[in-house]
Amino acid sequence: MSEQKNDVRLIWSRYYSAFIPAPAGPGFLDRLKAASGAIGGIAITGLLCGLMLGNGIAHPLLVAPMGASAVLLFAVPASPLAQPWSVFGGNVVSALAGITVAKLIPDPTIAAALAVGCAIGAMSLMRCLHPPGGAVALSTVLGATHGPPDYMFAFVPVAVNTALLVTVAIIFHRLAGHSYPHVAPKAASTHGTSDPAPILRTPSEQDVEEALHAYGDTLDVDAADLQMVLHDAEMRAAERTHGRLTCGEIMSRDVISIRENEPVAEAQRLLHARRLLSLPVLDHAGHVCGIIGPLDLAREGERVRDIASQPYIVHVDTPVAALLRPLTGGARREAIVVDEDRRLHGLITQTDLLAAVAPRA
Repeated sequence: MSEQKNDVRLIWSRYYSAFIPAPAGPGFLDRLKAASGAIGGIAITGLLCGLMLGNGIAHPLLVAPMGASAVLLFAVPASPLAQPWSVFGGNVVSALAGITVAKLIPDPTIAAALAVGCAIGAMSLMRCLHPPGGAVALSTVLGATHGPPDYMFAFVPVAVNTALLVTVAIIFHRLAGHSYPHVAPKAASTHGTSDPAPILRTPSEQDVEEALHAYGDTLDVDAADLQMVLHDAEMRAAERTHGRLTCGEIMSRDVISIRENEPVAEAQRLLHARRLLSLPVLDHAGHVCGIIGPLDLAREGERVRDIASQPYIVHVDTPVAALLRPLTGGARREAIVVDEDRRLHGLITQTDLLAAVAPRA
């Protein structure tokens, strides 16, 4: 009986996720912002079009598919289908396709079908696929009740409406702190090279693109965005897996340190003689106040305190999972473990972290 209940729940879960997908936007505030942006976008577009074309404030000149474009522009601005060229090009190209078909095919039913199909083909060829473009082509054909529409319709009001709506969307998202036109974030190398950070090298963007191609169905997601999501998911899984392991369990305890008032030459001698990459710096009271590495020796200064860098401080009970991002991203080579009084307890290097999280054979 319990197995039958689990099967029913599994089937219900699949159907539920298929027909009722996850809500657009990470949270309620984002959805509220999207709604506010759409309200402002349509209102400003209609107002400006009315003033520009001499209809006045009380007679906005808007085409219905602008409402569908607003959904993409303000609710899912990272979508490839919502980028400026997709929106502008898709609407204008679809309008031109609809006008051409309406002039050639007198039957409205056949013309409507051909207009939508031609619009999809034209948008795909021009790399400006935009779902509301199908509505633009359809409404162009069905609105031709008094004869074929003029090609000027594709520019006024369609192009003017779209250009204004995209402009409002750009301004809105800049004010809201969103990336639009959207460019997938890339973690720059800490060494100033073109190589991505170590944790971002697998899977590569090419791997993701090939996987998307092999998937078969078209997904409304940019390969670079999907790559970032995959990396973040992998990191979260690693953090969860190693969440119970603490810094106190993997740290090196016999740590060589140096006082802040020692000469730089002494720090250089210790680093070279002991083959160290990290040398914690202590103040006169024995508290950790800095870190010295090979690169710090190139700075000008007579005393250790003059060239020391800011350390990355953790505690004995800090989860090892908290070190994964800073120590694998290339920005940090080590973490200094201290007590509540900031006294040195241990040191964790990238090698220590690798040995702790690497799977055992």
